Amino acid sequence: MRLEADNIREIGLFKYYRLVRKWACKTYNLTDADLELLIHFDCLDKFTRNDYIKGTYIYSWDKNRWERLRSEGWIDVFAYRNRTTIKYTVFKTSTKCKHLITRIYKILLGEDDIPFSNRNIFNKNNNYTSKVFNKSIKDMYNDNTR
Repeated sequence: MRLEADNIREIGLFKYYRLVRKWACKTYNLTDADLELLIHFDCLDKFTRNDYIKGTYIYSWDKNRWERLRSEGWIDVFAYRNRTTIKYTVFKTSTKCKHLITRIYKILLGEDDIPFSNRNIFNKNNNYTSKVFNKSIKDMYNDNTR
């Protein structure tokens, strides 16, 4: 079965995308650009540093992004350069990254929920934005069309 635009609209896949993205970024200390780049890499499966450079053209410039994503464990080395058969080091998204992206997909599809407890990142701050996000999460829970 081929997925059509109407199918995506019917299931409301992007209805809560902004809320889920903000939750993931705040919980895992990522920027929006970092998360979207990791989703892009996850779709590529294996990639090189050159793919990273091409992939970052549409994002705000952050010269430390590559090293930060690697040092925080979002990107792993798949195969090192050996100058004979492998001309470039090949990378892949880490297991940690794959779990996060899978969890985002499950939340968007309504198979899973954003955790709503005292450990929730939005419950730790008592500012206006956190209160709005908490209300939005509750509204998402109560949405029967999700």
